[in-house]
Amino acid sequence: MWSVPQKFWRRELLPVLTDLRLAIVLFLTIAVFSVSGTVIEQGQSATFYQANYPEDPALFGFLTWKVLLAAGLDHVYRTWWFLALLILFGTSLTACTFTRQFPALKAARKWKYYDQPRQFQKLALSAELDNGSLSFLTDLLQKKRYLVFQEEADKLYARKGIVGRIGPIVVHVGIVIILLGSIWGAMTGFLAQEMVPSGESFKVTNIVESGPWAAPQIPKDWSLRVNRFWIDYTPTGEIDQFYSDLSVLDKQEKEVKHETIFVNQPLRYRGVTFYQTDWGIAAIRVQMNKSPVLQLPMARLNTKGQRIWGTWIPTKTDLSEGVSLLARDLQGMLLLYDAKGQLIDTLRPGMSKEINGVTLKIVEVVGSTGLQIKADPGIPIVYTGFTLLMLGVVMSYVSHSQVWALQKDGHLYVGGRTNRAQVAFEGEVLQILDQLTSQAKAEVPTTSTEVIASLN
Repeated sequence: MWSVPQKFWRRELLPVLTDLRLAIVLFLTIAVFSVSGTVIEQGQSATFYQANYPEDPALFGFLTWKVLLAAGLDHVYRTWWFLALLILFGTSLTACTFTRQFPALKAARKWKYYDQPRQFQKLALSAELDNGSLSFLTDLLQKKRYLVFQEEADKLYARKGIVGRIGPIVVHVGIVIILLGSIWGAMTGFLAQEMVPSGESFKVTNIVESGPWAAPQIPKDWSLRVNRFWIDYTPTGEIDQFYSDLSVLDKQEKEVKHETIFVNQPLRYRGVTFYQTDWGIAAIRVQMNKSPVLQLPMARLNTKGQRIWGTWIPTKTDLSEGVSLLARDLQGMLLLYDAKGQLIDTLRPGMSKEINGVTLKIVEVVGSTGLQIKADPGIPIVYTGFTLLMLGVVMSYVSHSQVWALQKDGHLYVGGRTNRAQVAFEGEVLQILDQLTSQAKAEVPTTSTEVIASLN
């Protein structure tokens, strides 16, 4: 006898899980929130969402930064409710596979002989021949790649395209593997962002978001060095592409990998991918008279729609006087302003200017590269599932065709059915019947052959 949990599972819960309507609702819900995760910027700071999703006016009348953060829409793919949707959808597909797809495949692999002529009347395509050879029919079916079963001399069953019944199972398995890969990636992956000046080494520390099991993926025994960062400009002064020459260093600071990255061409090492995403100006290197070269940091100014960096350069040792220096890019055009905000001059690296009795020489503008670092161990799993999904879709298009035959009382009864490509199947069966008729006439010239074909 069943226990109470077994009764509840089989009679109450299982029919709900295997309901096609539930699967459709879950699929659409997952799709909607997946789209929201691509439209709404993920992993940004609270101030970013406050600036872009204000309370007045609220987006769509309800979506404010408070609602967005409370619902976890700033990190959709790692929220508990999104993962719960994936698990529920995967459970529904798994239950459907075992309760429907596997039984359908099992039934398709079994065969049953027809031993009465009336059984052929229920088939979509059937025919009765006054004369015909069951052995000749066997040869015709085998030539058309049917698998023929015949235990008795007067009965025959043939089928082909059983792979078409396996296809839906492979589709379900592929989707479940994709869901598992997504969950695994959300649990074990991380996303980080680093802004690194040219010539400096760094370790991944600025983690933007990560899963609860992401610690083993974060690099600890190796680091990176930005050997050089540069930008290629178009003749009109627009940015064409920016590049970072990177070296992967082991614990002993020995280079183990060297690669130049740019947009859409990342560096990959030990499951971690480094993308080129941004750039900036980190510092300016100057020389005062014959002093050693000084490196002064530059900060990005709060300007609307423009990328401008600035710094203040003292011209006296007591810091009582100095000049402001502004830069817009790495092409080398620098603007010098005095304490009153008046433009003094424009300089390029290598040029000098005498200010307040001091010769100021611009040695170099130091750029910084913006890197997005990402690790997602679930990607190989997702790719595997996607491959199976595509394979299963192709397999599902293969028609599963069945043919029965019975030789009784001097008549040959032939019938068949298929689950798709009905017109092609009817043409194939009619061709077989024509060949059977021709063969019967050739063997018994004086006997007329009557073919009655009914298309239900």
